[in-house]
Amino acid sequence: MISLIDVHKSYGNVQVLKGVSLDVAQGQVVCLIGPSGSGKSTLLRCINALEHHDSGDILIEGAQVDFRSPDICAVRSKVGMVFQRFNLFPHRTVLENVIEGPLYVKGIARAQAIDEAMVLLDKVGMAHKRDAYAPQLSGGQQQRVAIARALAMNPKAILFDEPTSALDPELVGDVLAVMRQLADEGMTMIVVTHEMGFAREVADQVCFLQDGRIVETGSPQTVLVNPQHPRTRDFLSRVLKH
Repeated sequence: MISLIDVHKSYGNVQVLKGVSLDVAQGQVVCLIGPSGSGKSTLLRCINALEHHDSGDILIEGAQVDFRSPDICAVRSKVGMVFQRFNLFPHRTVLENVIEGPLYVKGIARAQAIDEAMVLLDKVGMAHKRDAYAPQLSGGQQQRVAIARALAMNPKAILFDEPTSALDPELVGDVLAVMRQLADEGMTMIVVTHEMGFAREVADQVCFLQDGRIVETGSPQTVLVNPQHPRTRDFLSRVLKH
C-alpha cells in the first residue's frame, strides 16, 4: 500500500534520509525505532508530503507523492497523521476539531459530519468531552481527539509521530489502547515510537533507523528480542534499561 524506494532528504548540507526503502502492506503495522535525529519523523513527513523528498519515489496505492502534482491533495487524503504535540485548534471544541476536515476538505454535510464524528469520539472514549476546548483536556485526552480527527477523514493509513512521548506516563496507556484497537481492526499504521512494549505486541514489522538509513528490519521477535546489528543491540540495551 505504501512504498518508499531509495528516498533521500537533506536540509541544506545535512543529509537526513540516505536512501530509505520500505514496503508497507495494507493492514500492516510498522514501527520505526531509533535514536533522536535518525530521520524517523522526517520519513513520516515525506510520506504525507509535509516535507518534499529530494529524490527517490514514495507511492501510496501506486500514486506518486509529489507536491507538484495536481493530485497531491487526493493522495495525501489517503494518509492521516497524528503528531507528537496533538496540534488541535485551541479555539474550537473537541467536536469542531473533528468535523473540520470532513466539512471543509471533503465537503460533507454538517449533520453527517457531526454524526460520524460522534461515533469516532465514542470509539476513542471522548464523546463526553464533545463541547470542551483543547486547553481544558489532558494531554492523553487531546491525543485521543487527534486520533479521532485523523480517522474522520476516512484514511487508508495513519502515520503516528511519537504519539505518546509528550504524555505523562499514566496517560500513555489510554492512547496505546486506542492504537491497539485500530491495529486489531486492520488499520494500516506506521508508528514512530519509543514504546518497545507496544512495538513488540502490535507491530508486524520493526525498522531500526540510524543516521538516515534503515539498518535492520524484521519481525518484533527478530529485531527487539534477537537483534543482529550491533547498533540495534546497543540502542535497545540503553532503551530497555529505563
